[in-house]
Amino acid sequence: MEIFGVDIGGSGIKGAPVDLDRGDLAQERHKVLTPHPATPDGVAGCVAEVVGHFDWSGPIGVTFPGVVTDGITRTAANVDKGWIDTDARALLAERIGQPVTILNDADAAGVAEMTFGAGKGRTGTVILLTFGTGIGSAVFTDGKLVPNTELGHLELHGHEAEKHASTKAKDDGDLSWQHWAHRVQKYLLHVEMLFSPELFIIGGGVSRKADKFLPLIEKVRAEIVPAQLQNNAGIVGAAMAAAATRTGD
Repeated sequence: MEIFGVDIGGSGIKGAPVDLDRGDLAQERHKVLTPHPATPDGVAGCVAEVVGHFDWSGPIGVTFPGVVTDGITRTAANVDKGWIDTDARALLAERIGQPVTILNDADAAGVAEMTFGAGKGRTGTVILLTFGTGIGSAVFTDGKLVPNTELGHLELHGHEAEKHASTKAKDDGDLSWQHWAHRVQKYLLHVEMLFSPELFIIGGGVSRKADKFLPLIEKVRAEIVPAQLQNNAGIVGAAMAAAATRTGD
């Protein structure tokens, strides 16, 4: 079965049809730049452009970089504040002309990784962290998701963690891999102190370069692995959410 997934990020909006039997993209994804400011209307137009690129008709899953409850976007850390308390599901469905399911971006990536990727078959506490414009999080206990955890906004040494340890922070500060890995290590140790996970899954675009920084991270007791679906996990998870909504699961 194929369902369309769209992943809204702080820098790019990407999507593709997803083969849910394989847990992988059915076609090469299409990406457009996130508008600035990333207003609801501007982003909705970009999502419609991505969907229109494939001439898709049918259910669509969409991720959002913030808290989402029952189709309403409640926070907007790395997009325009106009998203706060917006009925994003209705907005996107009207703009695209297709039924839409919307959920937190890291939650979508986490569900995909737990089903098809690095977390498959794992029990206990598993935490996926996506490093990009910010830091997203998905927390699982024996395979069950605790939604909208947003651990990138934890305070760490007087700073919001994602302002200090995101990929954007690395790029903006022109940090070496070693320097940035040291920051990520501090963040992981803080999260580990709070949740005692058995496994950290590191996602986001930087997961493609895991060999450059994961070997530099020490002192963390939990196992640390890169996301197997890498930066496509959000698209796959979004499609999974749309399929679950359609079947009532």
